[in-house]
Amino acid sequence: MSELFDAVDALVASRSPLPPAAERRRLRQAHALTLDEVAAVLNVRRATVGGWESGKTEPRPPEREAYARLLKQLAQLYPAPESTGAPQEDPAAPQVFTAAMPAAQTPAPGAAGEAAATAEAEPSRPAPPAAVAVPAAASRPHAVRPPQTARRPAAKKAALANTPTPGGAYAHGPLLVLDADTARHVTGYGIGGLILDVPAKSLPALAEWTLAEAQLGAERLHGSGKDADPLLVLTEAACERYGLPGRLSETERLAGRLPEGHKAIKQLERADWQLTKRGLGPWARIYRPAQGSRRQCVQLCIPSWHALDDRAWGHAAQLEPAELARVLGVYAQRVMTPVGSTAVTGLHLMTALNPPTRASDPDETGRRHSEHRPGSLGAEPVDPAPCEATDGHPVLARLPRFHVRGPEERLFEEAYDWARDLTDTECMRRHLVGIDVNLAFGAAANGAVVGLALPPAHVTDPVFDAAVPGSWLVDLSHVDLSRVKVAKQWRDLEGGLLPSPFTPTGERPTGPAWYATPTVAYAVELGYDVAPVEAWVRPESGRFLDGWYKRLRNAYVDTMTDLGVGEKLPPAGFLEAMGGYKSRDRELGIVVDAIKMTVKGGIGKLQEKARGGGWKPGQAWPALARPTWRPDIRATVISRARTNMHRKMLNLAAATGRYPVAVLSDCAVYAADGPSPLDVLPYGSDGKTVPGSFRLGVSPGMVKHEGTQSVLWGADVLEQLGADGKVANLARYIKTGEVSGKDTGE
Repeated sequence: MSELFDAVDALVASRSPLPPAAERRRLRQAHALTLDEVAAVLNVRRATVGGWESGKTEPRPPEREAYARLLKQLAQLYPAPESTGAPQEDPAAPQVFTAAMPAAQTPAPGAAGEAAATAEAEPSRPAPPAAVAVPAAASRPHAVRPPQTARRPAAKKAALANTPTPGGAYAHGPLLVLDADTARHVTGYGIGGLILDVPAKSLPALAEWTLAEAQLGAERLHGSGKDADPLLVLTEAACERYGLPGRLSETERLAGRLPEGHKAIKQLERADWQLTKRGLGPWARIYRPAQGSRRQCVQLCIPSWHALDDRAWGHAAQLEPAELARVLGVYAQRVMTPVGSTAVTGLHLMTALNPPTRASDPDETGRRHSEHRPGSLGAEPVDPAPCEATDGHPVLARLPRFHVRGPEERLFEEAYDWARDLTDTECMRRHLVGIDVNLAFGAAANGAVVGLALPPAHVTDPVFDAAVPGSWLVDLSHVDLSRVKVAKQWRDLEGGLLPSPFTPTGERPTGPAWYATPTVAYAVELGYDVAPVEAWVRPESGRFLDGWYKRLRNAYVDTMTDLGVGEKLPPAGFLEAMGGYKSRDRELGIVVDAIKMTVKGGIGKLQEKARGGGWKPGQAWPALARPTWRPDIRATVISRARTNMHRKMLNLAAATGRYPVAVLSDCAVYAADGPSPLDVLPYGSDGKTVPGSFRLGVSPGMVKHEGTQSVLWGADVLEQLGADGKVANLARYIKTGEVSGKDTGE
């Protein structure tokens, strides 16, 4: 009988009543919940929840019951206001009109959590309303032209699947690519094939139009964060239309901006617009000073001024406007709206997902204030420990000039760059096979325990604790890789065929040196005792980067899936799917590369060095004013990436007797009888390989095929580039086989 009752309950729950789509969005926003937070609780994708709120799709069991329960509880907390009879926005047709936005707007909940941000990084702008009244067709001043009337055939391609659809207050998505024709008419290309007529005749008018009518932007990624500023991407023709040079002169390129007296800058000043300290350059922010919580900021991206670095964005700058809108639009919706280079965007994503402040509870007067958010890095910068500081940092001002710090004074946690000569047995094999770890630094960031807002504390003769993030001065020269613990059992291995896990060069340490916590913990894992002499530890810690990793991981995996490389493919099927995957959709191939560079660059930005003329050692540089200038977090991530790599190589060697001949960061090269990674990695009939070793697949931490060359090629490279006893790193050239010069490193 109980089974029948359960079946009846499930049937009733499958028809759980839901409020209208607009009311679903209102309830979520009233509680300062993001789409990502709701999606995570219901175990669905962000786009799925967005579809429910736009009315395009309806939830199905079992998610429907849970979603209905969530909305019911929110409706009790935030009853619907009485209807005023005003017309409501039709969520099914967000791309039909360009609706004018009201002049006065109320900030969304949680906006007070970031009230203390500086004008350089985050100038203010009004928060959008929950719904916008649609004017009658006869009164529409700037109607949107349907995609089929576009002047460029590439617009149709921009409407392909896999491009997220905007909605809500930002009906036209996060960005527009602006282009001008010979008649000086400006057209804006958005995501999903959207095309807008842009009436603005000057740069100040363009900023006004963007904020008042364009309905551009993106929702905040965290309830205590801020919505993304609208992004305008100007083609060379659009630059000339708005009084900007199509390309920068050599002097302007070196300065990274237009001179202060340029007529476009004077136009902005006369209209009471301001620029941030980086000026009017490839990435520029045009804003007006904050008025309470009102926010007015527009961001410019100018590809012809080298805003889109080809190392991250490939040939994106040469794409047609509609195609470029698709590339940047997919990236914006899956990662975030770009705010600079992929490295800068990766860094901003950390704080967008984990803001430093939040709105406090109301005080006795009912006002809320900005307060520290637990689990974040805080709003103020923290000085590093002396061993963690880069050369020239103010905390090292006491050191003599030209003093060179060694491992006993400085923390050297860097990626692998190690190689050795081939053994006689390896020379008898036919191929050299390179395997590469997907998003290695991202996988290392996942689960990393790092210091948060408090400065490090110095201790002497500490007892090592693997749960405490910090830097430890300890001697690991006694760790012998010919006899180590593998899966908690002592194993004998061939000496000299594996790199040391404790140094970037793979050489065995010779005495005490500074190491991050994961490196010392790995020495303990290998079965050896450690006795630190001193340490700088961080008493407040947390997994600050988990949300950052999850978002970038999902962006990468979803885009690879769109390219035909799914997560659950068998090893052989995965290798087949990877063959020419970028050629299936070259625009999404650009997005994949940009996501990878966002991971790598974001971690690198945690230790941004001094740049530009005029700086002297001992003086502070601008990056030090950021709470995200954290070389200790960078060291922790790189330490985990390097030890993860070593653990996998060690497990493979213990099980198969196969050793790498070269390792460069996340790429390892092995000698094999066949050309495939399957000739290196043993897979059984059950589809499983050596536990704890490399596994083929698309997920971060798994590996893909980097390239294969012949052993004869490898021997020739070693002979050509070997000098002064140094062995050339074959992993640097394994992908293409091309050797461009001396093996001097990246």
